[in-house]
Amino acid sequence: MSPRWPLALFLVCHGAALAAPACTASSGPARTSLLELYTSEGCSSCPPADQWLSTLRELEMSGNRLAPLAFHVDYWNGLGWTDRFSNPAYSARQRWLAGVSRARTVYTPQFVLDGRDWRPGWGGGPPAPRPGEAPILRLALGKSTATSLDVAGSLEMRGAARDIQVFLALHENRLSSRIEAGENAGNLLRHDYVVRQLLGPLHVPAGDGRLDFRLALRLEQGWKREDLNVTVFAQSASTGEVFQALQMALCRGTAP
Repeated sequence: MSPRWPLALFLVCHGAALAAPACTASSGPARTSLLELYTSEGCSSCPPADQWLSTLRELEMSGNRLAPLAFHVDYWNGLGWTDRFSNPAYSARQRWLAGVSRARTVYTPQFVLDGRDWRPGWGGGPPAPRPGEAPILRLALGKSTATSLDVAGSLEMRGAARDIQVFLALHENRLSSRIEAGENAGNLLRHDYVVRQLLGPLHVPAGDGRLDFRLALRLEQGWKREDLNVTVFAQSASTGEVFQALQMALCRGTAP
C-alpha cells in the first residue's frame, strides 16, 4: 500500500470543474515521463544533481514530454544542516518506491524515472520520451488568493483502471540557500522544481477508468508565485510505474 500524503482542502467529485478557469492544459495521448530527484542540502554529492536538473528548466523540458520534480528528503538533517525544503513525507515516498520496485536501498542523489531508479551519468542529456499511447490528464487553474489556489482536473485511462492513483505536486523554481554547516558548508546552492506540497493519493475507481477532481492548494507566505508550478501524475499503487504526467506553470490570470 502506498503512503498517504495530506489531502488538505481536498474535494473529489465526478464532473468537477472550475468556474471560468484562468488557464488550462492537457497532456494529450502522448506519454510524458515523470523524473523525480531525491536530494538534500546536507549531502555533498547532491549539488551536481541539482545543477543538472536545473538545466532541464533552461531547456524547457516540461514541454518536451518530461516533468521533473525535486523531493528534498529529511534523513540528512541530523548531520549538521537542516534542509528547509525537506519533508519526511518525501523520504517516505522514496522508501515506498524502493519497496515496490524491490530496490535494496535508498540514496541521495537518486533519480527515479517513471517509478524506476535511473542513472543519467553527468553530462548526459535528458531521457528519451517513452513511446506509446498514455492516459489523458487535464488541469484547470482557477480562483486564487494570497493563501490558496483552486485546481480542477481529470484522468481518462485507456481501458479499465486497476490500482491507479493520482498525485498532485506544487513546486517552485529559482530557489537558493547559503549553507552554513554540514557537508556543503560555505556553498550557495541553487534549486529548481522543488516540491512544496504533495497531495494524494486519489484512487481511480476500479473498472471506471476516469477520475475528476477539484481541490484548493495552500500557498504560504514567501513562495514566489511567478515561479510556482503544478504537476499531476498517474501512478500504479502496486508497482510504482508512472503512466502519465502533466506539468504547467501558474498563469498570470491566477493572481488575486
